[in-house]
Amino acid sequence: MTDTTPPHTTTKPANTDLWKRCGLAAMVAVLLATTALPATSYAHSGQDEEEVAATGQALVEEESSLLDLLLEELVLGDVEAAASISVMTDGGVRTITADGLPDHATGSFPNSGNPHTITTQSYRFTMDADPDFNGWATDAANYVFGVALNGVIFDPGTAEYWNRDRSSGWRYEAISDNGPSLGLDYSNAHVQPNGAYHYHGLPQALIDRLVDTSSPTLIGYAADGFPIYGPMSYADASDPSSGMVEMDSSYVLRSGTRDSGPGGTYDGTFTQDWVYSEGSGTLDACNGRYGVTDEYPGGTYYYVITDEFPFIPRCFAGDPDSSFQMQNVRGGGGQQARRRPGGQGPGGQGPGA
Repeated sequence: MTDTTPPHTTTKPANTDLWKRCGLAAMVAVLLATTALPATSYAHSGQDEEEVAATGQALVEEESSLLDLLLEELVLGDVEAAASISVMTDGGVRTITADGLPDHATGSFPNSGNPHTITTQSYRFTMDADPDFNGWATDAANYVFGVALNGVIFDPGTAEYWNRDRSSGWRYEAISDNGPSLGLDYSNAHVQPNGAYHYHGLPQALIDRLVDTSSPTLIGYAADGFPIYGPMSYADASDPSSGMVEMDSSYVLRSGTRDSGPGGTYDGTFTQDWVYSEGSGTLDACNGRYGVTDEYPGGTYYYVITDEFPFIPRCFAGDPDSSFQMQNVRGGGGQQARRRPGGQGPGGQGPGA
């Protein structure tokens, strides 16, 4: 599939949409109360047909079809999904299978900055459903960082280096004012050579659809199992009544000029232009914090996608699953470099290349 733009998107009066969704929510509640749908599984598909199984028995066809339609409307609103994703939790392991197609409008691909076409992928990710916070950080350079609720991957690193020389250590950032144009769209995404649509920053179209202005918005899961949220969160991480504020990264530009490679002033063009400055923002070195959310009222460590570097975290606070390794997703590999979440990247170079 190469055309992922929804056939149509309509705009409705806010109040009408709100009452419609309240009515749909009530209907879903009734169906869930009378149907043997497992509490630990969720499946959504934009395909015309879908089979849903629960506790070894098929749901009643009429009920399951209606439930699927209602859940799709609640989750997707007016956007017609192209994505196919299944999320299942069993025995402490969360498994996500997806085709990698976005469920929202995208930019035009290929384009002048990105010559690739979006194609269907075959993802199967596993992760700890109850991850442990390690107390140190694992560099994410050799991993896809995580997967969004729509099955699109979070992959912040680029394949572009100064003078096209990977050994130079100067890696271009996908989002910068002075770097090469990589053809990113409204959702800060573009396409890999294998056809995989992926986010380099805030998945804006997804957030526009899912955002809840009164509480942090869950948008995905990281390779170590910890949840990923949008940029708005509680001012006091443990107090939902403290109000919502935008989270700030704790990375700052280095001062002075680069002493090697491209030279020039540190301006954010390269990953190595940035350095972690503890306490300068609201988040730690892995762009995360510990706090409560609607999904985790007892508290959890969670990552935040920010509108400033590092955008998508560049390290893990837990143990990333091997299913997210580049060599298992789109090729690559390498050794993990570890550091404490409150410290710098390998060799004091910020988040690492």
